[in-house]
Amino acid sequence: MKLGDFEIYPLSDGAFALDGGQMFGVVPKVLWEKKIPADSRNRIKLGLNSILVRTGRENIVIETGIGENFGSKFADIYGVDHSTNLLGDLERHGLGPAEVDIVINSHLHFDHCGWNTRRDGDRTVATFPRARYYVQRGEWEHAVNPNERDRASYLEEFFRAAESQTVLLDGDQEIMPGIRVQVTPGHTSDLQVVWIESGGERACFVSDLVPTAAHLAYPWIMSFDLYPLETLASKHRVLPELVRDRVIVIFGHDAATPWARLAEREGKLAPEPVRG
Repeated sequence: MKLGDFEIYPLSDGAFALDGGQMFGVVPKVLWEKKIPADSRNRIKLGLNSILVRTGRENIVIETGIGENFGSKFADIYGVDHSTNLLGDLERHGLGPAEVDIVINSHLHFDHCGWNTRRDGDRTVATFPRARYYVQRGEWEHAVNPNERDRASYLEEFFRAAESQTVLLDGDQEIMPGIRVQVTPGHTSDLQVVWIESGGERACFVSDLVPTAAHLAYPWIMSFDLYPLETLASKHRVLPELVRDRVIVIFGHDAATPWARLAEREGKLAPEPVRG
């Protein structure tokens, strides 16, 4: 769709599955399963949603999905479904990896940076050879030295080979006119959401601050979040602006509603279809 002078397109790296209890934290299953039903292993289906922004000069990819740097055991545990994948979606838009100029990662968990790198024979290389990759400095430093609690979420083979092309950010920053990042701590200490703004129109890739539309309720917070009270504060800071300004919200993991505008009804936030 057109967003001012920009064009934005949804990209999909397919889907995967995580334990529903982990995805909804303290929320009881009798509540969350009404929104996203679980399979026989108590997993819920999650999208791997990314965004292509074409500014007229640059091709920008926001988030790179789960990639290919994993084996059959990993694929089974996480129910990886690659019936579509990021590179295939880019190809459908006429772009090869060498035509991507900028990659922005909200953070470096394995389901958000998988196509930062790819296999080339017995080597792992940067997937997008000309691109500059942007991530918060604190996120990178934690990703290469994770703690026991979240070590399984950071897999260096998913991002390390792109290190020489990676630009480390320190806080909120404009990447280029119309593209900026805002740090929203909680899920990790340096999670960043991405704002896209052109011609008076605005969109926001909210990543794991609000992974699905089912997480719009302020206290519906994942157990994966390292700092849940900070997540709550970040949601209270960002979500009212999204509602007030009718911003297009892009969810990183909603398999059914990847894009929406938000409305407040009887004190609750609800997604509305994006038209035009």
